[in-house]
Amino acid sequence: MSHLPGKFVWFEHVSADTAAAARFYVRLLGWRVDAVPVGDETYRMIMNGEAGIGGFRTAAPGLPGQWVSYLSVPDVDAAFAAAIAAGADARMAPTDFGPVGRGATITDPTGASLALWRGAQGDRPDAESTPLGDWYWNELVTPDETIALGFYEAVFGYTHDSMDMGAQGTYYLLMHDGKMRAGLSRAPDGTPPMWLPYIHVADADALAALAPTLGAQVAVPPTDVPGVGRFTMLIDPFGASIALMRSNPRA
Repeated sequence: MSHLPGKFVWFEHVSADTAAAARFYVRLLGWRVDAVPVGDETYRMIMNGEAGIGGFRTAAPGLPGQWVSYLSVPDVDAAFAAAIAAGADARMAPTDFGPVGRGATITDPTGASLALWRGAQGDRPDAESTPLGDWYWNELVTPDETIALGFYEAVFGYTHDSMDMGAQGTYYLLMHDGKMRAGLSRAPDGTPPMWLPYIHVADADALAALAPTLGAQVAVPPTDVPGVGRFTMLIDPFGASIALMRSNPRA
């Protein structure tokens, strides 16, 4: 059993209708959803092949649909306290989740929601290549990249590399223990602060065409990312944003 602090290890779709959300993603991505008993409740777990990679959870009344990213931390209580001291807002205090692990939820100083997690069984190891249907990348879209970068480096121990994107500003690569773990960029006008997960897919164009027939909106049409692949961004029928990436073949 090992933990990988700084890695995003779980992703949870939160909405008012978990059954409908599960049906949408099963049809779009071919995931399987298993009903898993957790205490007195049933949790809808996302299965990609034989790997559990996330889940669906009912949102509190009045909250919008969203994907919540879970960040592995060495100590949930310590990370939560450090985050609040650094300007984050508390959303859920550190809580034990039976035999599964311990977690907490915050909103970072720029308004993006984030879950902190310490899994009782450790974290999934890094794969040499990302399977189709699994999480490919995670990206913080923020109105203030300077504040966000300072917060994530101070609280969670990230370092960064930067890339000049011209008119789009600077793109930051968040590093932890020598591994690229996430990206950070300035939000386009009108885009709310959020962590945006990317899913690895075989054909971003085909899924961008399919998504509207299932009730989603295409927020960013299929677009080439030089040296990386081709991606599209969707807003699902529940208001949650998600990106799909077809990676370039390795040479």
